[in-house]
Amino acid sequence: QVQLVESGGGLVQAGGSLRLSCAASGNIGIINYMNWYRQAPGKQREMVARISSGGGTNYVDSVRGRFTITRDNAKNTMYLQMNSLKPEDTALYYCNADLTTKTSSYFRNYWGQGTQVTVSS
Repeated sequence: QVQLVESGGGLVQAGGSLRLSCAASGNIGIINYMNWYRQAPGKQREMVARISSGGGTNYVDSVRGRFTITRDNAKNTMYLQMNSLKPEDTALYYCNADLTTKTSSYFRNYWGQGTQVTVSS
């Protein structure tokens, strides 16, 4: 009933930029935190950035100053602007959100299917 769909991934040269989007759809009630995670081959999944419903943000140190997370609450959509990309940013990027539905007031955690970002050197 709830879907998170990422888009915007692709192949880019080092120093380039990409903008990821995550659209939440379905029987959505309230969305609290929205988060971007990534997982590179052979590595653990890590949280890259998060944004609260009020717009407060946090970043992992490795992307701070290069990535910007934003959200449009009216569209239930989150974005990740990624600038000055490095080969080490190569990973599968996942959208994640804590939300309620119109039929349940309990917050549950949902994941998207991921979008691949590949940065060539």
